[in-house]
Amino acid sequence: MALILGSAAILPSCLNDKGKPVVQLKHLKIDADQEKLVNNLTETILPKTGTPGAAELGINLFVFKMIDDCYDKEHQQDFITGLGDFAAEAKKQLGKSFNDSTVKERTAFVSGIEQHSNDEKYKDNAKLIAFYRMVKEQTVFGYTTSKYFMTKQIVYELVPGRYNAYFPVKKLAAV
Repeated sequence: MALILGSAAILPSCLNDKGKPVVQLKHLKIDADQEKLVNNLTETILPKTGTPGAAELGINLFVFKMIDDCYDKEHQQDFITGLGDFAAEAKKQLGKSFNDSTVKERTAFVSGIEQHSNDEKYKDNAKLIAFYRMVKEQTVFGYTTSKYFMTKQIVYELVPGRYNAYFPVKKLAAV
């Protein structure tokens, strides 16, 4: 009987987690749609090719954690404001949300922001540009410091390296 009552009490929370983000943050307040938008943006910046993409490596969670832990309140607020501006601009330009757009549409939209970030078109929307640059910077940083990159792409060898006793040495010409 206790098991049935306990299950009945817990079941609604298990079924209704649409608005809850996956990552728990101390300072940033985001919902699941915003988290999905950042996930899609990181995947657009660093798509899956012959190597894993940002989504596969969980770079979006890294982005949130870095901004939550390492940025000051002002930059965190700029991130949240820019996230809203980014979503609104995507809806305006694409006619639908960034999350509902195709990969090709997302790429074109992000390329437009990248190319025209210094133009007058985005001067009045500095928070959008700040948001995009924060996400891009942390995406690249997260990828280049990921376990995958450090073990598969760049094979790290502890300094001073291995000893090679048979390394050929050229004779120096007498001076």
